[in-house]
Amino acid sequence: MTILRYALTGALAAVAHYLVLLTLVEGHLAEAPAAAMAGALCGALLAYAGNRHFTFADSQASYRRALPRFATVALLGAALNGAVVWLASVALGLHYLLAQVPATLIVLVLGYRLNRTWSFS
Repeated sequence: MTILRYALTGALAAVAHYLVLLTLVEGHLAEAPAAAMAGALCGALLAYAGNRHFTFADSQASYRRALPRFATVALLGAALNGAVVWLASVALGLHYLLAQVPATLIVLVLGYRLNRTWSFS
């Protein structure tokens, strides 16, 4: 059940992520890899609140411990997200939105594992 809550929270965060990504790229404010990282960080802010109060609501981890750990996982996720989007869009020539799909899935799985076992444990 926790993975479903994590996925739902992640879906809401992904909507925020994709809105930032689209706004920055289509508004010619940033290239896709940088926009993907910015979107990931915005989504992470929403994800922390959702995961803290919904997904891992029974966590006994203090905010002082959970927040910096979650931020570390989010920064790693944003960097990985940007790298995957760069690889798929720049190196392989895929459209940036197609490149974002595998990046989202990879970061979702990795983030869940790290947040479940480290951030909120």
